[in-house]
Amino acid sequence: MEIHNPEHSDHTGSPDVRTYFSSPFHDESNTAFAQLISDAVRGINSLKPSDRNSSSFLGESPDLTVSRASAQKAVLKPKGEPFSQVLDDIISTFEGLPNWGHPLNMSNICPQENYAAIAASMLTQIFSPNILETEYAWNTSKAELESSAILADMAGWEAEKSGGIFTYGGSGCWMYQMKYALSRVLPDSREKGIRTDVKIICSEQAHYAMLNSADWTGLGMNNIITIKTLPDSNTMDTDDLERVLQECYTNNVPVASVICTMATTDACAFDPVKDVRKLLDRYPNRPEYGKALLYCDAVIGWSWLAFKNYDFELNPHQFSEPVLRSARKNYEAIREIRYADAFGVDFHKNFSPLTSSLFMYRDKDEFENLLKRESSAYLQERGDYNPHNYSLEVSRAASGSMAGWATLKFLGAEGIQHVLIHGLNNKQYMMQELDQYQDMVCVNQSDHGPVLLLRIYTEQTNASEQYSMELQNSDLKNDLVKHNVLIEKVADHLWKWFREKKIIDGKFTPYLSITKGFRPATYNENTTDPEAVIYALKVYPVSTYITRDEMLHAIRCIRSARDEVM
Repeated sequence: MEIHNPEHSDHTGSPDVRTYFSSPFHDESNTAFAQLISDAVRGINSLKPSDRNSSSFLGESPDLTVSRASAQKAVLKPKGEPFSQVLDDIISTFEGLPNWGHPLNMSNICPQENYAAIAASMLTQIFSPNILETEYAWNTSKAELESSAILADMAGWEAEKSGGIFTYGGSGCWMYQMKYALSRVLPDSREKGIRTDVKIICSEQAHYAMLNSADWTGLGMNNIITIKTLPDSNTMDTDDLERVLQECYTNNVPVASVICTMATTDACAFDPVKDVRKLLDRYPNRPEYGKALLYCDAVIGWSWLAFKNYDFELNPHQFSEPVLRSARKNYEAIREIRYADAFGVDFHKNFSPLTSSLFMYRDKDEFENLLKRESSAYLQERGDYNPHNYSLEVSRAASGSMAGWATLKFLGAEGIQHVLIHGLNNKQYMMQELDQYQDMVCVNQSDHGPVLLLRIYTEQTNASEQYSMELQNSDLKNDLVKHNVLIEKVADHLWKWFREKKIIDGKFTPYLSITKGFRPATYNENTTDPEAVIYALKVYPVSTYITRDEMLHAIRCIRSARDEVM
């Protein structure tokens, strides 16, 4: 079936351009369009493997077949191509892409989309609702409004007084919090620009989006102050935070915002929001400045709020004791988000398509009035929801909000709980299996997230003892560096095997990754020595299709790679 058919023409003899576009009417062309979408889905599904015993990328080859130099030679052709040819070209670009959700894909916390989110996101592409104002979004704005209300309730806020706005990612949430903070602390900055070096304060473990926001807002990256993290938990050191806040207060240096990271990527560390709130109240900005903002970067950790009403004593779902303990710790940490002024959410961490991020603010009147602009002459505010007056973006596709909303409705609290527990179960099982290997050690056993961070040594080494000494003894820095090199070589070898479709013990090599700075050595608390940090292999077993077999296979492959690089 072809969309492009030159035989169809209008009365002038030119091709009928209607054949290029989705029909607004319920006619035969809708059947044709549905068939085309079906062909597209079948085409992309053809890249998926037919069984579990396969490599975790799409198609047959992971080779990069495009380069920037070759792509820049593209020009517009005089005539369009048939839909079937365009579709083939579209599908070919997915060849070699990591197959998120495959049981051997344990590289990072990447999106594995649920059916409801996919459907909601896809349908918005047909009619392009724009959450600019009610007139262009119509009832699809319900997705943003209800998602915000649900998240506010989960966080322990008053939903009627709170609000939220979907944006382009966790970086967008960071940008919103920074603009909110600057407008609150320096109200004249909206007209006159930033003329005061206000400070943004976050932990050493904060996401690098802090640099983007400070740079793009014009505040300047030098106005970021990073707070030490505790070596045993990777959480913000509140003593160091108090020192910095006291210094700012004494010297009349205004603080725009303090950011608590709620579940770091590697350690699943939650900063102590309640304690941070107390310190901000103790050391406020001087009267000539506005009140500093407390923001929680909860793009990963927000989902633990789904345990808000779970009875941890009765444990109705019969989660195992170690896993239940981790879930409870994570919920107890994330529920302190109630003390924040704003927080960020990523639905695409395990649940929904990119991008579906939501910036939440506790006081909608303050936020929306503080950032309000004059309306455009060509926009008619015919409804009561017009976020274009204060949003960063003007045109905003409804795809992210619809995907997030559909996810909340489809999974509910129990669905989210079971997805999270699945990852913890995988981690717990792998940690138990590691006990039999003296030369391997999990370096984040005390963390409560699903990720495992592993160090592997030579076969004769007692990994636990060696790691402990490398972490604490500066005299063993050469050993630390040497073994970091080994870890990196093992990671590179596993990546090479993954792309070569190497089979070990009858199964393809899994897709794993590496962290090159899980934590600094204890004698490097100021992180002044870039070499005195801990490298680790990273196993992120969050795909809902991962079983114990894949966890055991990952251990075998890591050991095989170590033996080969040695």
